[in-house]
Amino acid sequence: MHARIASLYRHPVKGFTPERLEGAELTAGRCFPCDRLYAVEDGPSGFDPAAPAHVSKMKFTVLAKIPEVAKARTAYDAATGVFTARAEDRPDFAGDLREAEGRRGFESWLADLLGEAVQGPLRVVEGPGDHRFMDSRSGYVSIVNLASVRDLEARLGRPVDPLRFRANLYVEGWPAWVENDWAGRTMRVGEARAEVLKPIVRCAATHVDPITAERDIDLVKALFDHYGHMLCGVYLKVEEGGAVAEGDEINLD
Repeated sequence: MHARIASLYRHPVKGFTPERLEGAELTAGRCFPCDRLYAVEDGPSGFDPAAPAHVSKMKFTVLAKIPEVAKARTAYDAATGVFTARAEDRPDFAGDLREAEGRRGFESWLADLLGEAVQGPLRVVEGPGDHRFMDSRSGYVSIVNLASVRDLEARLGRPVDPLRFRANLYVEGWPAWVENDWAGRTMRVGEARAEVLKPIVRCAATHVDPITAERDIDLVKALFDHYGHMLCGVYLKVEEGGAVAEGDEINLD
């Protein structure tokens, strides 16, 4: 079954702006490059960088918990570590998240933006080594079938921005919802090869419009009401590394 990569995205800080890429280099056994490198604690999360382990996303400033996070427009320069953020009626922020001064600066900027929506204190945390702040313990690379999103749009009778699903890869060419039955299958993704781990169970983050920052569609309920499940997209584990880019073919083995 043939398809192609329509777009690629990374999310350097968990919960914040997706960044579109022309291509990326996937590595066996690792997460999507520069994805969920950092997260912002909303009060102590219990995360220990000396013994990194999975922590619930609800411990961080994420859309499922704080829709106002989408008011921030952010970008990350992987070469310099400089993270920039802007929001309406707020001064712009720029700082190096690898350094304490940059982290403290963003914490202050974000606390001012989110106000009473946070419990606090806010604290930027970095995933040491290969650790990434994924929603799933096995959420290495996420992929969404755009035909499934369009089918959901048709059922709802209104547009659904695919970026609500915060995937790494968006794919054209598959029939709607076929991906839900692919756990254990393998596929060629550009020059890489990956195993489908499992479908992605969706949460309240998808309810938030990534442009307006408003919680305007209960997509979890919509998925269950129309399909009897709460799934959209699948997680992959990279078995053989390689380059991937917009327009590359994806072939299911």
